Amino acid sequence: MHHIDLLQDLAVIMVIAGAVTILFHRFKQPVVLGYIVAGLIISPHTPPFMLVQDEQTIKTLAELGVILLMFSIGQHFQLSKLLKVGATAFIAAFLEILVMVWVGYHLGQWFGWNAMDSLFLGAILSISSTTIIIKALQDLNLTKERFATLIFGVLIIEDILAIAMLALLSSVALTGSLQMSELLGMIGRLTVFLALVMIIGLLSVPKALRYIAQYRNNEMLLIATLGICFGVSLMAAWLGYSVALGAFLAGVLVAESRENAKIGILIEPVRDMFSAVFFVTIGMLINPILLITYALPILVITIAVVVGKIVTCSIGAFLAGNDTRTSLRVGMGLSQIGEFSFIIAQLGLTLSVTSEFLYPIAVMVSVITTLLTPYLIKNSDAVVVFLEKWVSPSILSFLNLYHQWVSNLSPTRNSDEQQVIKQILFKMAFPIVLNILIVATLFIGANTLNKYQWVVFSDNYLIQHTILWTVTMFLSLPIMMHTLFKFQALAMALAELSAEHLSSNQHKTHIQAVFTMIIFITGVVLLSIWLMVLSLTILPPWQVLVVLFLFLAWSVRAMWKRFNMLYSKLHLTIRESLSDHHKQNIPAPKTLLQTAQLTCVTLTQASPVVKHLIREVALRSRTGASIVGIGRGEKHLINPEPDEELQVGDTVLLLGTTAHLAVAKQILEGEQTPAS
Repeated sequence: MHHIDLLQDLAVIMVIAGAVTILFHRFKQPVVLGYIVAGLIISPHTPPFMLVQDEQTIKTLAELGVILLMFSIGQHFQLSKLLKVGATAFIAAFLEILVMVWVGYHLGQWFGWNAMDSLFLGAILSISSTTIIIKALQDLNLTKERFATLIFGVLIIEDILAIAMLALLSSVALTGSLQMSELLGMIGRLTVFLALVMIIGLLSVPKALRYIAQYRNNEMLLIATLGICFGVSLMAAWLGYSVALGAFLAGVLVAESRENAKIGILIEPVRDMFSAVFFVTIGMLINPILLITYALPILVITIAVVVGKIVTCSIGAFLAGNDTRTSLRVGMGLSQIGEFSFIIAQLGLTLSVTSEFLYPIAVMVSVITTLLTPYLIKNSDAVVVFLEKWVSPSILSFLNLYHQWVSNLSPTRNSDEQQVIKQILFKMAFPIVLNILIVATLFIGANTLNKYQWVVFSDNYLIQHTILWTVTMFLSLPIMMHTLFKFQALAMALAELSAEHLSSNQHKTHIQAVFTMIIFITGVVLLSIWLMVLSLTILPPWQVLVVLFLFLAWSVRAMWKRFNMLYSKLHLTIRESLSDHHKQNIPAPKTLLQTAQLTCVTLTQASPVVKHLIREVALRSRTGASIVGIGRGEKHLINPEPDEELQVGDTVLLLGTTAHLAVAKQILEGEQTPAS
């Protein structure tokens, strides 16, 4: 009868949660709070009787809610956006987390709690709620404001730091302490794990989803996406990391695919169901007696969260060069805690390292700060006016002078030199870093295989080490050679910039040569040391090593063309995954002009738009003409979706003016490039 109990529990949860959230929506309150209140009603701590029979199964379903919630957060995080969030996000997020962890820890100590409770309290208070903030800004129609853009940037950085914090807290909870060597080792392992997942994921996930999406079957796409989500979460759990980390990374990988928007729509109902169970479970863990007992800590911590986050985020935004009004709006928009805080609090309970009272305290602080969030955002301008009236004019003058000074800071180099620097940083440094991570991934895989004794070699580890090292080096050497070429190009470019101010051509040439040689030799030495460190556990004897290295060098030279093609494809795949172009949404046609005409263009093998999506071609935004139909054999697509892929032999029906159609035909037939 277990399935009957489960069905009854789910029915009770969904009915009560639905009724409560309708009331909350009616009074324009966050739905998340409705779920928590529903959990409080269902809670075993709430008389007169217990409504849920199988509490453990409900908690298991809540774990699915955590996974899907973290996956959804990851979907809003795109690697290409990380470079665009600017100094404001980094400074504000880092300052906020650093200060709030310190404040939370010392508050816990002041309340007389143990060190682990205090540490987890600091972590709980340091992360703002992505879902609650985004929902509040959407409800207030403020998502396009400058301060909202800055808030989104801070949330991206917070999500990254929160993932690292989860790994740190797990390590501290399991060992009881964290030495500097352990901290560096943990950060190193986490970095390698992240690099491994991201490199393999960027090479496989976007392509796999693109292949599945061509069947135009939403069920297939949804199931495949859930498989990726749970698969990466399981891998993270196997390696000792949180399933929340794995789910977040899976969401990041899916976010780099051009099907991300469609997947977000498909997975939303599944996520909402299990997320509702998760938040209801949070409410079920609240003990009203504990809330009464710890009313003072809840009040003090709530004040600390609101004041601390407003001050730290506002200062961080202001130091990065924003005006006082924008900075204060950023701070007031981030002054709450939410889903990440729940996950951190739940981690402490799962590992049995925190007291039972910490979880309901975190929930209540989140509830109160969530209720305050919309009001703080709406009244931020009034607060700015109030402060301008009461703050000393000398202080205001100083703040204005600082803002003007930071605003006037700009590069003095000319535009050509700026283009050179940009090219150096993004076209040379990126491949070098990527190559190093790929080689590290190969050796980490080899070291992992080396932990298992191969039956065929019995106890002879020498042969096992030799095979592993040879195969790994065979795959790594071409990548390292490309890296040396990139180092040389980087050295020459930097040498050119460093000697540009010299008037003497002779001195300039000598300095450039010396500078190039220093950078190149430094690169060779560092790469050699890097390879030796990675090879330590699988390194053969030096006599065998010399012979193998000469053989590998000859093999790589003989197969250089094939390696070069494979290397180019690998880099192109990752660059395409990280680019924004293939993710842009092209708006649908709105109106037709009276002068519009129709014409057809048949795509040949030579057409540059073949294998591109309609929105990737961006025909309407570039020419004014629109694709209103596609003839594909006996199949006819009327008003095709932006995600439709153009294929060889397609007869494309275009709508537009004569001038628009002429330019559009040139693009489709290959006389112009398909995308700018």
